[in-house]
Amino acid sequence: MTAGAAVAGDPAGIEVSMNQAKIIKLARAADTVVVGEPKIADVTVKDSSTIVLTGKGFGVTNLVILDKEGAPIVDEQVFVRRSHVKSVRVYRRSQVQTMSCTPYCEAEFRNEAVAASEAAMAASN
Repeated sequence: MTAGAAVAGDPAGIEVSMNQAKIIKLARAADTVVVGEPKIADVTVKDSSTIVLTGKGFGVTNLVILDKEGAPIVDEQVFVRRSHVKSVRVYRRSQVQTMSCTPYCEAEFRNEAVAASEAAMAASN
């Protein structure tokens, strides 16, 4: 993804899956990179024109990237969602388990955000 043209004009914002990373190429060199809520998304700066955005927790936050003069390069919403690719959710009464099926189904890695989400889903059943 190239920021500037692709990100700045995208009304949907930036989508990244939980526990996944997305490379963002910037139109010009960045000086300041800020994520509104680091528990939802994290940023690693590879170089002045490349950042890596990682989904850490479910939800919405924002990403602001400024150049040396303080002008915005990126000012977008970031949506962190569960990836539904090759996954299955199993509901057993009050228990919810997500399986990663690549190609055989095995229990998916659960960080704190995934565990909290599954507990909330189980409580609502």
